[in-house]
Amino acid sequence: MFITFEGLDFSGKTTQANLLVNCLKELDKPVIFIREPGGTIISEKIRAILLDKQHARMNQITELFLFSASRAQVVSEVIRPALQSGKIVICDRFYDSTTAYQGHGRGLHLQGIETINKIATFGTAPTLTVLVDVEINEVIRRQRAAGVASDRMESIGKEFYQKVRDGYKRIADAEPKRFIVVNGMYTVEEIHSEIWTVVQQRLT
Repeated sequence: MFITFEGLDFSGKTTQANLLVNCLKELDKPVIFIREPGGTIISEKIRAILLDKQHARMNQITELFLFSASRAQVVSEVIRPALQSGKIVICDRFYDSTTAYQGHGRGLHLQGIETINKIATFGTAPTLTVLVDVEINEVIRRQRAAGVASDRMESIGKEFYQKVRDGYKRIADAEPKRFIVVNGMYTVEEIHSEIWTVVQQRLT
């Protein structure tokens, strides 16, 4: 089983992914957790390049291919072998992030991105995708409350993030069987309960 978590930064998706991992471990399920971009030595190095604010002049196509290169490495090195061995894989972001951010957010060609996504993942698709949806103003509030400096991607601006959020909704609407959309404005416990209920149903 391959479960991915999607959403804007500070949506709470990483918290929810970790809570799910802990629940599965308590049931002695073989589970691994991966973040994107990242998950391998090569992928983590690419991540550092992508998020470095010194690279503000990075071309949008360069950005697209770097994210995809990182993904290709982690899929081939970690995700596919884990799935083939019967493990549950939980991934914090996957190709839907590229479609939402580089496609809907940056305005790059969606069909081209779909082709690149298929190549970079070797055709690997999530069994279930959890989209944690949060309003843009709440994302900004949470970032300020956390006192966390913006990385290169987070520094793009409110209008960009609204396009990304709208893009995520379109992606989820197009694949209702794969996606569950949870309200990120609810409490951590309420969101986790909703996700855990769905996952338990899928495991049976």
